[in-house]
This record gives sequence, C-alpha cells and structure tokens, in this order.
Amino acid sequence: MFIHGWPLDHQMWEYEVEYLMEFGYRCITVDLRGYGRSDRPFDGYDYDTMASDIKAVIEALNLKDITLVGHSMGAAIAIRYMAKYQGYGVSKLCLLSSAAPSFVQTDDWLYGFSRDQVGDWIEMIYNDRPSAIVIIRNLMFYRYADPSTDNWFDTMCLEASGWATAKSLLALDEERLFDDLDQIQVPTLIMHGVHDVICPYYFATYLNEHIKDSKLLKLHQSGHAAFFEEKEKICDAINKFIRDRLVVPKENEEPI
Repeated sequence: MFIHGWPLDHQMWEYEVEYLMEFGYRCITVDLRGYGRSDRPFDGYDYDTMASDIKAVIEALNLKDITLVGHSMGAAIAIRYMAKYQGYGVSKLCLLSSAAPSFVQTDDWLYGFSRDQVGDWIEMIYNDRPSAIVIIRNLMFYRYADPSTDNWFDTMCLEASGWATAKSLLALDEERLFDDLDQIQVPTLIMHGVHDVICPYYFATYLNEHIKDSKLLKLHQSGHAAFFEEKEKICDAINKFIRDRLVVPKENEEPI
C-alpha cells in the first residue's frame, strides 16, 4: 500500500506500481482526503485523522501482511499509523524522503524549514496556488528540468483541493513524530536522496538511529522527488526488501 506525499496524489507511484506488479504484487495506491479522487472535506488534515483513514481502507479491504510505503508527508502519516494502531496489518514499512520526525525547525531540532517559511507558503497557497506549486516543484527535483515533467507534476498537485493543500501543510508545520519512532516494531527500509532540500538527509539518519530493525539506503542522484529521479533503484530495493534479499551497500556502492 502506497501513501503519497504532499501535495501530490496516487499518480506519483505510477512507475513503482508498474514495476512491482510485474513480480505479482497487489498494489494499492491511496489518495489521502482532499487529494486526487478522494472526497474533499474541509477539516481532518491532521496526522491522527489521516492515519485513521488509512486504517479504514485496510479494514474495508481486509488487508493483511502489508508492506506500507510512504513518501514525504505520506511517510510521516505511515509512522503515525504504526504508532497509533500498533502496525495493524503491516508486516514491513518503507519510508521514502520522510517528512519526519519534524518537517520544521524547533528549539531542539535545527533541520528543515523555519516555521515562518512554512507560514509564507500557506499564505501563498491561499492567494496564488499555481505560483506556490512552481516554487515547490523547483525544490523537489535535483536532476530533472524538463517541461513535460514540470507539467505532469504541476497538474497532479493542482488536482488537490486548495484547503487540503494548505491544511496539510499546517499539519506538517505542527506535527512531531519523535515519540512515535520507538513504537515501530516491523522491519523498516528508509530511503532518502542526499540532495533533498525539502527534507534534508539528516532526517533519514535520525530515523535510522531511532527505529529498531531499520535499514538506510542512501540515494545519491536525487532530491525530494526520488520516486521519479531514482525510480529504478527504489523499485528494486522495495522488491528485494519484501523478499528479504536487500543488502544495504556501504558508502558509494550500489545495492546488492
């Protein structure tokens, strides 16, 4: 099961799903509330509520032995789900470009954006969302600057409701996951681009240090949009991780 990041939707997982289905996996891509094809309620964009939405999907489909994959905010929601529901139905966890343990800087956490920067983004989303999406897109990618890719990304983001985009960003500003990490009790694969300027690479090293039975795969050629920029490496890693065949490489080596 895949949980998309902010401010995207299920379409971001197109290439991962195509790859994994070739190996016989059943792949479910969720649109969080307010995004893609899901309903667009005015409220309920905090992590607890969105984690409860994930549980509702898992229960409705009677899913068991899931590998739960989340990107950015989706990874943060996956972490909250694991803590809030004791990992119900989940046997493995993959965290890609995680917006955790805190998306913003605090007195004790010096990484990520300042709360003032996020506040400016929220104001811009309410007043000029297309321009805000362009700014976000320019931060997302490390290697790609192609008009067709830009259009694909912008169109996907603008399919979300404006209030969902803003209120989810408010959740990213307010939520903290430091106390959730030690409640994760399943094997966890952490993947993160070293050129990520939205969620700096230190986020991943912190998660690796504080989640038991976790592996950290460094992505050398991507930023926050690793799901696109290094999709082949990510797909291969997820497949091997599910099959217990992933060996995390040493520095500057390729995964085995």
